[in-house]
Amino acid sequence: QVQVVESGGGLVQPGGSLRLSCVASGFTLSNYPIRWFRQVPGKEREGVSCISSSGFTTTYGESVKGRFTISRDNSLNTVYLEMNSLKPEDTAVYYCASPRRAGTDCYSSDTMYGYWGQGTQVTVSS
Repeated sequence: QVQVVESGGGLVQPGGSLRLSCVASGFTLSNYPIRWFRQVPGKEREGVSCISSSGFTTTYGESVKGRFTISRDNSLNTVYLEMNSLKPEDTAVYYCASPRRAGTDCYSSDTMYGYWGQGTQVTVSS
């Protein structure tokens, strides 16, 4: 079964840090670019970051640039999202997603990302 599973979320104070993990099973993650999304119920889904299959190229949403870092360890079939200097507005459910088709670079269309995890809750509060 093709699956991605997120973990690492939790409650953290403003200015704190969390490291999210996205572990793939049922396919070789190294063949796919991986994107992190976040969403608050009732609000629009937001693209957070993306990493190419090789890990050479990364992109970040403007709201997290300079604070979040995406990386991958293909030997562990895992993509990470390190979140630093967290703000209350970072509170959301964070999802990682893989496209259904293998490729090198991140796909520009969200519809290409067909394999989603269950999400992990990140809450930033004093």
